[in-house]
Amino acid sequence: MSSHRFNPWRDLRGLPRDSWILALATLINRMGAMVLPFMTLHLTGNLGFKPARAGLALSAYGLASLIAAPLAGRLSDRFGAARVLELSLLSSGLVIWMLPLATRWLSVVAVLVVLAFTAEAFRPASLALVGDLAGPQLRKQGFALNRLAINLGMSVGPAVGGILAVSSFRSLFWVNGATSLLAGAVLIAMPLKAIAPHLAERPGEATAPSGPSPSHRRLVYFLFALLPVLLVFLQHAGTLPLFMVDELGFSGAVYGLMFTFNTLLIVLLEVRLNGAMAHWSYRRSLALGSFLCGLGFGALALATSLGAVIATVIIWTVAEMILFPVSAAYVSDLAPPGRRGEYMGYYTMSFGLGFSIGPGTGAAVMEHFGSTTLWAGTFVFGLVSAALMMRIAPVEAAPAASLDGLNEDLNTGGVT
Repeated sequence: MSSHRFNPWRDLRGLPRDSWILALATLINRMGAMVLPFMTLHLTGNLGFKPARAGLALSAYGLASLIAAPLAGRLSDRFGAARVLELSLLSSGLVIWMLPLATRWLSVVAVLVVLAFTAEAFRPASLALVGDLAGPQLRKQGFALNRLAINLGMSVGPAVGGILAVSSFRSLFWVNGATSLLAGAVLIAMPLKAIAPHLAERPGEATAPSGPSPSHRRLVYFLFALLPVLLVFLQHAGTLPLFMVDELGFSGAVYGLMFTFNTLLIVLLEVRLNGAMAHWSYRRSLALGSFLCGLGFGALALATSLGAVIATVIIWTVAEMILFPVSAAYVSDLAPPGRRGEYMGYYTMSFGLGFSIGPGTGAAVMEHFGSTTLWAGTFVFGLVSAALMMRIAPVEAAPAASLDGLNEDLNTGGVT
């Protein structure tokens, strides 16, 4: 038996060179993502702000990101996602270097808002590029590679940030800004061959007009179906640590190890899982991912031991590995010619909306009604998303083919 059978990333081998360049830039950028996770400590510990004022400053970042995502998506369609991505990386790196200079609350808020508009433009632009570069046949694998780069980078960035914060907090800003600039330099040195979507149509094919359309209505329905399970998944960043530490009595270090375990599973299994499910329908994959997410968090109502918690982490990690690459691929396929960036902007915005609602609502439910009610509710929400996903419309092949035919000409490999 050949050794390549044991390669967990072998399903990526058909992806074009440009997909790997984009993944490299994403990896470098995420490896340096260490300022935002420590921003609250900087605002309270270094600048002396009250926790409430620090929270308001971060809320300003979150609100600005909701506006930035669809705006960046439209700019990607108009000027090309690669240009927006390069500009996002270079400008956000410079803005991060400016953050230590802001010491008053209003100046901090102003810089954070600017950072949101520059840094958050990265997400819709990069997702639009992933879809363009991979082509329709390898789109799910392309998004799996994108998540692999993100998870590898995020497994390094906050850990290194914690070490730097002990010796020199200011160094977090310098390193984070430098990695953003380096990622931008990589894309400039090795320019991607993707064609701007608004220029990519073949003769006689017009760019899809903006405004309501069958695809747009399907996008709205899909994002509506996705929101309940997003509220469930984002409990990992809000109520799960409270549950594990305050109710089950585990240390914060044990909670941190859960994320290390989560990342390890994703790195080793996500690409193979998406390769094996590449020919599944979107409806089937998204419904299964939503159900497993609800099941994983819902099972916490019965968890009293570390082994039981680990079992639930495995379940919702499998759900994450199915749900998010497939959902991004679905939106990418759903987008009409010339509007992929816009659609990815709305998709990215849904995560910001979920983060602004999910953790706070979950904490309120846990405080007033108890953790058992919270976890039972997450199971119900997962079922709601699964039921809604079973009714999503299949993607019509024609709009995607008109754009992706050009991308397939650039492909160095692929599957038929």
